[in-house]
Amino acid sequence: MIQLTVNRISRSFQGDPEMPLLWFLRDELQLTGTKYGCGLGLCGACTVHLDGKAVRSCQTPMKAVAGKKVTTIEGLAVSGDHALQAAWKQHNVPQCGYCQSGQIMQAASLLREKPHPTDADIDAAMDGNICRCGTYQRIRAAIKSAAAGKTASSAELPEPEFEELATSRLPGLQIHLDKAGSAPLPELVTEEAGR
Repeated sequence: MIQLTVNRISRSFQGDPEMPLLWFLRDELQLTGTKYGCGLGLCGACTVHLDGKAVRSCQTPMKAVAGKKVTTIEGLAVSGDHALQAAWKQHNVPQCGYCQSGQIMQAASLLREKPHPTDADIDAAMDGNICRCGTYQRIRAAIKSAAAGKTASSAELPEPEFEELATSRLPGLQIHLDKAGSAPLPELVTEEAGR
């Protein structure tokens, strides 16, 4: 039997010691904030903390967590008010949201090790956490805000306007909204076409 602590609660596991931690968290404990992305430890969607360090739970076998402390996105802050979570809201980081728990867990590990990271520190730590929506600039801004202690509480955050979210994507990518507020196709704006 494998004994471990998950989000400050003692747990035990009697199954296959080679089973990835991800499946224990999602299937047995119903902690579904940790996502399955690639299954190879390359995308970062499954990032959790193991004794305070960011690890890819899809590649961490249960035998490696015996006697250790695991923290998932659900355990990062009991009420969901961690400085990074507030910064993520403040900077409207999520779009589809699938990678965000892994991104936040990786960023939390970075801030634990380097409370005032440089851009290079952020880029190095976040390398390997893939955001298919491309919100990397907002991720960096949110990490910097959390590190500087410049985050608003959830109650102070305004709801983003749809148009603001739809037009704040990547540089060079512009979303044209029709009158109904839908955006059927993004349009790539090039230097030649003008802005």
